[in-house]
Amino acid sequence: MNHTFLPFSKPTIDEATIASVAEVLRSGWITSGPKVAEFEKQLSAYFGGRPVRTFNSGTCTMEIALRIAGIGAGDEVITTPISWVATANVILEVGATPVFADIDPVTRNIDLDKVEAAITPRTRAIIPVYLAGKPLDMDRLYAMAARHKLRVIEDAAQAIGSTWQGRPIGSFGDFVSFSFQANKNITTSEGGCLVLNNEAEAVLAEKYRLQGVSRSGWDGIDVDVLGGKYNMTDIAAAIGLGQFAQLEKITAHRRQLAKHYFAMLGADFTSRTGALLPPQDFVNTNWHLFQLELPARISRPDFMARMKAHHIGIGFHYAPIHLFKLYRDLGFREGMFPIAERVGKQIVSLPMFYSLTEADVERTCAAMTAVLAGQSTI
Repeated sequence: MNHTFLPFSKPTIDEATIASVAEVLRSGWITSGPKVAEFEKQLSAYFGGRPVRTFNSGTCTMEIALRIAGIGAGDEVITTPISWVATANVILEVGATPVFADIDPVTRNIDLDKVEAAITPRTRAIIPVYLAGKPLDMDRLYAMAARHKLRVIEDAAQAIGSTWQGRPIGSFGDFVSFSFQANKNITTSEGGCLVLNNEAEAVLAEKYRLQGVSRSGWDGIDVDVLGGKYNMTDIAAAIGLGQFAQLEKITAHRRQLAKHYFAMLGADFTSRTGALLPPQDFVNTNWHLFQLELPARISRPDFMARMKAHHIGIGFHYAPIHLFKLYRDLGFREGMFPIAERVGKQIVSLPMFYSLTEADVERTCAAMTAVLAGQSTI
């Protein structure tokens, strides 16, 4: 057996990028500066010329989008219960009320039928999440938003490189938020960006990311909104520039790895094991994650422990948000979103990252097949 531990995710930083970070460190300008400006320029070009501003996380981006949209106390925002908790926390941060809609059992993204049913006169926005990098039906999402006069803040944290009908996610729509955290397809170590609709929104985003400060001259500093400290550093932007230059080949490699997973597992995998695979989308999805839903007979902790005994790391994304204590205290209860609860209990993420090889995929599939068949012991 190969005893090298195989994590479920890890970043790949090339030597040229490392050298560019060293150059920034030697320059004496390590906070927001020319590298941030260049990174934003390149991102904007990729997103069809839309304004882009970078930040120190892909969480504050969503909060700032909500603030720019004027959403606050008394407003409702609909989102999915299967996401990192930040997606719902930002709604609370601006004083609004999170409303969850259950997920589609196949895509594991929010179910747009359930979204429509959850809309009330207080609904002001929708925050869809593209789990594992798989977009929703974007045409239907935006038709619904237009019909009900709702803003859309796309939580595209996992979707850099994903597309819809040949167009990059982020190149159209309303607000679009991306994360560049360490396990994302491209990283800045920590960070994110927000794609905006116009320059007025971009100027307001700049204020929110740096204490609400506006500048109009040498002594013209003023503060007219309540901002925070969310700016990206040139160190992070230098990493981002090196990673962004490789986005196309990173996405192509991940799609090839996903194809290899399906080939190794076989067309009869679900009938043999009871585990559910993700949809085979090699056009729109960037394959940020390769996830499967374990059969009910297998506990996730036991599965993860047995895979670890094979020196293979397994992640899970995500536990249902509405069952966390913070949200139970707001009145959410078990049984409200049964599909999300089932998936949240049984979903796992297999190894998927740029330096992963097809041999690694084969090793993972062999170990997983043995574990699911009950032929593997700890």
